[in-house]
Amino acid sequence: MTDLAISFADVAGAAGRIAGIAHRTPVLTSATADARTGGRLFFKCENFQRTGAFKIRGAYNAIAQLDEAQRAAGVIAYSSGNHSQAIALAARLLGVAATIVMPQDAPAAKLDATRGYGGEVVLYDRYAEPPDAVVARLMAQRGGTFIPPFDHPHVMAGQGTVAKELIEEAGDLDLLLVPTGGGGLLSGCAVAARALAPDCRILGVEPEAGNDAQQSLRLGSIVRIEPPKTIADGAQSRSLGQLTFPVLRALVDGIETVADDELVEAMRFLATRLKLVVEPTGCLAVAAALSGRIDLRGKRVGIVVTGGNVDLDRFAALVRAA
Repeated sequence: MTDLAISFADVAGAAGRIAGIAHRTPVLTSATADARTGGRLFFKCENFQRTGAFKIRGAYNAIAQLDEAQRAAGVIAYSSGNHSQAIALAARLLGVAATIVMPQDAPAAKLDATRGYGGEVVLYDRYAEPPDAVVARLMAQRGGTFIPPFDHPHVMAGQGTVAKELIEEAGDLDLLLVPTGGGGLLSGCAVAARALAPDCRILGVEPEAGNDAQQSLRLGSIVRIEPPKTIADGAQSRSLGQLTFPVLRALVDGIETVADDELVEAMRFLATRLKLVVEPTGCLAVAAALSGRIDLRGKRVGIVVTGGNVDLDRFAALVRAA
């Protein structure tokens, strides 16, 4: 693992750095889910995290390591919402100005929350140009340090604390299911899981409409796609990162995909059985577990539930339609 962007020591360091800042979120179980799948499922509920998603872990870990000059110049980020909120809050906690590039069609709740945490929001059309082009223009005008949503070693290490906490609480796992967009969470969790549960099988889960990670691992090189049309707005990345891809290729056993209707069914299941409000992206791993396509019988399975930032009207409409 020495050639990879991060090691378990980086994840452990991040855990110390975010202690007292990020919540140590609960791990829940469900007798109904166990009976339905034949496994023993452990849900790591990052919907209870500060800002409503896991992203505060990586955002705070990254900004906390900036030097004085970098903090004075501020940070710039892009995201459909959860990384945006995390950057805005982490920057405020550390006394750093934050500018966040967000798509025009980002959920209103995520836009409002990002502004509420003190971030300056700059909107763009995700179907007309990539966000990094907007970021490049802003940096040329303003300066500042770019904190990407996934392809950054400090972000990746921070996200890996999710799996570290899950395994510390649930014990050894046979399988770990992790939602996947650009691979920051999955890469960090893979590093942590390989260190703490070496025999654990690790699978990423992405939207069926945007299976670039699955294609990339099969091909052996990064595949870039157009922004996928999916309700999982947090997993609409166009490709894996230059840093995340090698980690996934070295440590992850495969990528599963789920359809939007399976995400809605998972939302409904979590709401009715575990009393959890979870956004579509947050349900990727849950949907894969409930789909029946993965044999979970007799296995101890860790499932990362990434966030709960969804407009309530949107949530109700999706679940009602199901």
